Amino acid sequence: MTTPKARTDLFYINGAWVAPQGSAQIDIVNPSTESVIGSVTLGNADDVEAAVTAAADAFPAWSRSTVAERIELLRAIEAEYTRRADDLAEAVHQEMGAPLGFAAGAQVPVGGAHIAQMIDTLQAYDFTEQRNGFSVAKEPVGVVAMITPWNWPLNQISTKVVPALAAGCTMVLKPSEISPINAAIFAEIMDAAGVPAGVFNLIHGDGPTVGAVMSSHPKVDMVSFTGSTRAGVAVAKSAADTVKRVHQELGGKSANIILPDADLENAVTAGVAGCYINAGQSCNAPTRMFVSRDQQDEVSRIAVRAAKGFVPSTQNGNGEQIGPMVSKVQFDKVQALIQAGIDEGAKLETGGVGRPDSVQDGWFVKPTVFSNVTPDMRISREEIFGPVLSILPYDSVEQAVAMANDTEYGLAGYVSGNDPDAVADIANRLRAGTIFVNSPDWTPQMPFGGYKQSGNGREYAEFGLDDYLEIKGIVGQVA
Repeated sequence: MTTPKARTDLFYINGAWVAPQGSAQIDIVNPSTESVIGSVTLGNADDVEAAVTAAADAFPAWSRSTVAERIELLRAIEAEYTRRADDLAEAVHQEMGAPLGFAAGAQVPVGGAHIAQMIDTLQAYDFTEQRNGFSVAKEPVGVVAMITPWNWPLNQISTKVVPALAAGCTMVLKPSEISPINAAIFAEIMDAAGVPAGVFNLIHGDGPTVGAVMSSHPKVDMVSFTGSTRAGVAVAKSAADTVKRVHQELGGKSANIILPDADLENAVTAGVAGCYINAGQSCNAPTRMFVSRDQQDEVSRIAVRAAKGFVPSTQNGNGEQIGPMVSKVQFDKVQALIQAGIDEGAKLETGGVGRPDSVQDGWFVKPTVFSNVTPDMRISREEIFGPVLSILPYDSVEQAVAMANDTEYGLAGYVSGNDPDAVADIANRLRAGTIFVNSPDWTPQMPFGGYKQSGNGREYAEFGLDDYLEIKGIVGQVA
């Protein structure tokens, strides 16, 4: 197994690979083996200044590019992305521990899907509209600072970079320092595709040193952040003094309401799979499963059977592979919350604290199911970001909806049932940005984003493109 070569010791600024001003380095660790596979150099405020200046200088020309030119560039990026797919998959596999089949079959393709979708979106998008006595123009917001996390790295890079390019914005990307290799390869893709100098810039660094400077920089017109709610609040505060646009995709504690008439076998099995995908490290994972109290025992049996089908591994093999937590910090957090569930009186159906018996190395967590969970328990209220499912019984559908909405988060919701009217009613009452009904296929055409403390703004397709545009009204006759 060879780690893909990528320039994690250099930054991509103004169309060239340059040495960072910062000198601090941290190790890149494979979480499935706990071995060091490389290092990344962290930037400082001088690196931010250089990257933002390059983006600001490139904005006047790029903002005046035509839609046809942007589509042509996106097609070139898509071709290069496809050509480098194996390198991207290997990078994600090694630096964040995603099983190789999952990295190649899900992590990389979703990033590519957003590129393809934006090409289609841009071909049909109206940037100008004539009305009675005035016109409306949609124009690029300006220089965008982008801060992305490690859990779905290529998805989250694509959902920011691609609509910003399509809108005519220029940008500075700071990916997670935990998983920088895939981002460096992405920068190579942008370079090979012919992105004009300064339009796309990549720097590495941590949040307090680099992220905060990006968020507060006076030449940055918008900051787009994906990560924890705690960090999102800090970004918003940094951005407030310059009154820049703040676009946030933050945490979640998504509810999955299974109605009494649902096909329990299918609904529960799908719910477990949704909770455990990416080792539970997904902000929209359905981690709270609400079931009728008289069906809780049957649901628990199905959930345990489904959970035991997940095999802790990062290699292809029989069953569903489930990778490790991305770091020891994340592993310890998940362990503490599993122990809290036990201590607070939830019934541990399967899993629990410690590594799975089948592994000796790596930050793997036992696929865990709790039943008899109550809304006041920590495992019901806090975002765990690991393969931990909480089953909460309800005595009425009204109670289920009330408990589902009793959270500071509102990223996603899930509902399963056979009565279309009942399912639609619940979907309309859940306070969340995306509702998944009866386990549908994912699509890059939908809007993605949250209510409440799950964020502001939307991503994907025209919804993401909208957020990178300013609206100008031009009143009167224009020759």
